[in-house]
Amino acid sequence: MGQETTSPFIVDVLELRDTSFQVGYKTGLILKGKPVLTALGGMVKPEIDIFSMQDIFSAYAPHLLEELQGLAEALNLSFEKAAALLSGYDLPKVDAMGCSAILTKDYYVRNYDFSSILYDGIFSMIQAKGSYSSAGYNLQAIGRHDGVNEHGLVAGLHFVSNEGHTKGLCAWSSLRIVLDTCSSLEEAVHLLKEIPHAACYNFSISDGSGNLAVVEAGPERVLVRTDEEYLTCVNHFQHDDLSEKNRPQLDGSKKRDLEMHRLQKKGMSHEDMAAYFANRNSPLFFKDYSDLFGTLHTFSYSWSNKRLITSVAQSNDALDIDFGDWVRGTNIDRKQLYGMIEENASES
Repeated sequence: MGQETTSPFIVDVLELRDTSFQVGYKTGLILKGKPVLTALGGMVKPEIDIFSMQDIFSAYAPHLLEELQGLAEALNLSFEKAAALLSGYDLPKVDAMGCSAILTKDYYVRNYDFSSILYDGIFSMIQAKGSYSSAGYNLQAIGRHDGVNEHGLVAGLHFVSNEGHTKGLCAWSSLRIVLDTCSSLEEAVHLLKEIPHAACYNFSISDGSGNLAVVEAGPERVLVRTDEEYLTCVNHFQHDDLSEKNRPQLDGSKKRDLEMHRLQKKGMSHEDMAAYFANRNSPLFFKDYSDLFGTLHTFSYSWSNKRLITSVAQSNDALDIDFGDWVRGTNIDRKQLYGMIEENASES
């Protein structure tokens, strides 16, 4: 018989208005004390083709090379070791993640589901020269699970499969480049059609003009789904031409998709939808952390009032801010987000 176990879940809030090097350095100091570094060290390759990695970042986001240099210094690593550990280039295959997102003309809401073992536990708000101001959850230090930038461009990633896995850039580094360099959906789609993708991912993207899209991206091909009013995004491709790239078992992904289409009829507000996604009793909230499918955070944004609402698993205190004010220089008074990881454990 199983018993329920709970443990505290804490995410650091990092506000940085600095150079890209200092962003990397200060992020590295926070990462130093986190177990995710050990987990990443056991996952990545000891060496990568540093010149190919530099070519990609130089072409699309040269400031991230400076951020990697700052990370290397803070972590007492050579630049080459830091790049292999944190750049997101030429990673081995990563197992399934689950993510659900709703995109409307008014707001964007999503949950990120995976394991806390490979979770940075950092929510970064960054304003640095050479990139757009942004806020989002870190993944592998420089990457992002999801986020929003100063132009109201919002994006999140959704794992599909490792079909055709190849040497290329991981989705979370690609998403960071999108947030840092794109001001519109059109620019984001163009960029995602150029970046060399390592695996198959969906990118859910909305912009401040009310444009909505899901970019279905893989190493061989990138296609786009759009709608003028309402889109959902989960963990499978919906274009027939890409269906062979999906994993064999899609029941869970399709069930979450149906639930979010059901929600369309309810006409829920941004605040209510964010609360629904974050509710531990919601059919979109999961506690299967040991099976790489537990909800770790909810991220949402509304364009009309530039309101960012986010919370970590089972939190009673969401971060709710005017992101427009933050971009204009108003700091927030939060250093951490507190929640709880709760799952069933088997008795021996």
